[in-house]
Amino acid sequence: MEKKTKKARGLGRGLSALMADVALDPQDSGDMPEKSVERLVPIELLEANPDQPRKSFAPAALQELADSIREKGVLQPLIVRKSPRKAEAFEIVAGERRWRASQMAQLHKIPILVRELSDTEVLEIAIIENIQRADLNAIEEAHGYKQLIDRFGHTQEQLAQALSKSRSHIANIMRLLQLPDDVQGFLREGKLTAGHARALITTENPSDLARKVVSQGLSVRETEALVKREADGAGTPKKERRKAPDKDADTRALESDLSANLQMKVSIEHLDVDGSGNLTIRYRSLDQLDALCQLLTVSPLDGTR
Repeated sequence: MEKKTKKARGLGRGLSALMADVALDPQDSGDMPEKSVERLVPIELLEANPDQPRKSFAPAALQELADSIREKGVLQPLIVRKSPRKAEAFEIVAGERRWRASQMAQLHKIPILVRELSDTEVLEIAIIENIQRADLNAIEEAHGYKQLIDRFGHTQEQLAQALSKSRSHIANIMRLLQLPDDVQGFLREGKLTAGHARALITTENPSDLARKVVSQGLSVRETEALVKREADGAGTPKKERRKAPDKDADTRALESDLSANLQMKVSIEHLDVDGSGNLTIRYRSLDQLDALCQLLTVSPLDGTR
């Protein structure tokens, strides 16, 4: 049983052990107390990890880091492994920004700690390090959590404990991936905050509302008010609004409760005097459909499927 678990994760070590290797200063500023280093090596013997998820490095931030390194040196060693491509060389596992900034600062040698890591562990550490970055936007952070869960089998509880985040924070950030691509694009570009996006998740037309929020420069509170007006029917066609009075207060309350519990739009229509009717549930993604199917296939007696 234990062997099967390890095989499913694809790792020989736990997340906490990997976290020990990437307990890095979030700002990479070199302000942490000096640690003992395994060795100093010529900077030209280091090479970047070609599978590093983070491809872009802000020039201004790199220059600031280079100035700090030029004044104080690199006080925190890079995590490396022996290069699988070049003899005598080392592949950077964590700390590529310090390596790039050290080149800008014209350092000849740099401190490293050598670890024996598999390709899978190297990728996992790279994802964890990126999540720890202070300048990560909400969508990048959400994708990082999703990769750690989907590819490596970690749970939200494990991530929360290892990364010093609350489970609700991780769950709320990951919910942003349910938004359409254009709304996620606004988040990446900084035109919307995570607070704006969370308010848009439960709406039927998040793309239209997101464009309105961006064009009008609405605050998070104003966005929440806009979403509420939309949910109350202010944004629906007049022809549809005329049908609303046909529903009694109990039916509307039931629709509201079901919608809140399922996080999906629920509509109830009574058709005949014998009490028959239609219940419509609208989902916005296949993930929501899958979650709904799981709820509907749970046995009410013993909780099994």
